[in-house]
Amino acid sequence: MKVLVTGAAGFIGGQLWHALWKRGDEVVGIDNFSYGNLDNLKFEDHDFGPEVRRMDIRDREAIPALFEAEKFDVVYNIAGIAPLPDCQSDPVQAVEVNTLGLVHLLECARRTGVKQVVQASTNAMYENETEFPTVETSFHTPTLIYPNTKYCGERFCQSFADTYGMTVTCLRFANVYGPHIDCLRKQPPFVGYMIRELYYGRTPEFHSDGNQRRDYIYVDDLIALALRVVERPQPGFDAVNVSSNQSYSVRELYATACRLMGKDIEAKYCPTSHYWAKYPELYGGAYGIKPEILDHEVNKFSLCDNAHAREAYGWVPQVDIETGLARVIEEECKMLAARDNA
Repeated sequence: MKVLVTGAAGFIGGQLWHALWKRGDEVVGIDNFSYGNLDNLKFEDHDFGPEVRRMDIRDREAIPALFEAEKFDVVYNIAGIAPLPDCQSDPVQAVEVNTLGLVHLLECARRTGVKQVVQASTNAMYENETEFPTVETSFHTPTLIYPNTKYCGERFCQSFADTYGMTVTCLRFANVYGPHIDCLRKQPPFVGYMIRELYYGRTPEFHSDGNQRRDYIYVDDLIALALRVVERPQPGFDAVNVSSNQSYSVRELYATACRLMGKDIEAKYCPTSHYWAKYPELYGGAYGIKPEILDHEVNKFSLCDNAHAREAYGWVPQVDIETGLARVIEEECKMLAARDNA
């Protein structure tokens, strides 16, 4: 099977490419490296760095030419701007990449007969829900830029599926963690940031009181479902929660990480405004971001029902939170040590 992976040099894209390669698929990986890193393409059994193609999914000439030349069977669109504050501070670019870039891929897939498009979506679309666990079929529209780019993207996915008879599957990721998680960017994912600060013996700064709870999914489990939806395709449009169906608080995860790393460092808990303190542009201009929006984003609860994934695709997550954290700690500490010694 010939497969295209966009965002191939990202945390999830690299892991997906590796899994497809091990399965024997012929994979083309592309990335514009706005967030990607060649380190995400290095595995013990293969280095995909020399093979990745530097391309942008918005390129109106190169992307159609690629589709025409390669005749892909499946397209995984993992490319996108994921950090929520980045999307909020530059909404035009967020829409261009996360929504219009997706539409461009859908149109290329339509024209060249791609059998299935799998879109990386997000459980952030459930940000305004009050009943849990959240299900795929019923939820309120989101508020912030990032989840709206994904929500609108899903509507276009459904449009292409309904209009042209295409098979388009949207995977709504919970908070993903695992080896290769990006711990060095401006606003790292919580798990990566926590481990990085503990590794260097620094006091991590968290937001609110640390009792807020989120749903986490280990990257290997996510990849397993990404493969399964292609092995058992559901014709037309489908949206699938990729979640553990369990939630954990910041304090619980931090206590586990401290125990696993042998650290005894008390975390600092900051006001919710600290979440976007590195993005002063959100507070300037005629209209600044509302404090209640900040509070809601930092303190929101997330818990997704994964019954649809179990029933339709026979998928059950395998990695518990402690096992997953131990693996991430081992790999991230190796990476940080190698970086410091370089």
